[in-house]
Amino acid sequence: MKKLRFSVIAVAAMMAVSCGTGFTTTGTGTTGTGASTGSVLGDVLSGVVNGGGIEAIASIIGATKMTQQSLQGNWKYSGPGCAFTSEKLLAKAGGEVVAAQIKQKLLPTYQTLGLSASNTFVQFNADNTFSASFGGRQFSGTYTFDATSSKVVLKSLLFNINCYAKKNTQGIALLFEASKLLTILQTVSALSGNTTLGTIGDLSKNYDGVRLGFDFK
Repeated sequence: MKKLRFSVIAVAAMMAVSCGTGFTTTGTGTTGTGASTGSVLGDVLSGVVNGGGIEAIASIIGATKMTQQSLQGNWKYSGPGCAFTSEKLLAKAGGEVVAAQIKQKLLPTYQTLGLSASNTFVQFNADNTFSASFGGRQFSGTYTFDATSSKVVLKSLLFNINCYAKKNTQGIALLFEASKLLTILQTVSALSGNTTLGTIGDLSKNYDGVRLGFDFK
């Protein structure tokens, strides 16, 4: 995993030198900005940094182990989430750059559905209950967490659904198989035929082992 991250950054750095460009970040987490503009490389690097691609924790589920205690808390939506089930599948897809690009492809769909920090959040309690809101639609129930697989099972009156928790630099991500994510988003939109949701299916077909969902902080 470290080798993969190093390779992505090293290749980008060599390209920057050869093209006479570079990049820097400011602030923390995913708030950095690309210093280079007006070049393809500068645009790519800026997109990766701003999209959270180059970060301490790679886009692999289970890269950093979580405990049930670290899952607990009140988490607010901060953007689309994406991760792969293994380092091999991440490398096959194209690495951290592609993971960041997938998030960008999800963003218009989430914006169309009106997802924001004020109406999309989840709270995991120590007594294995949870409460959540997706696009203002309220859910509550119980949950179980398996630290070995990072699997979370959410049980409510409307659905039982599996997802995966992943620790990020600024919080956590909840990630789903495409069909499970569609279930939630279709419930939120109340439009099972909403064409904006087609992006979810397309991404899952194009990338093996990708899990899609939400970043929280």
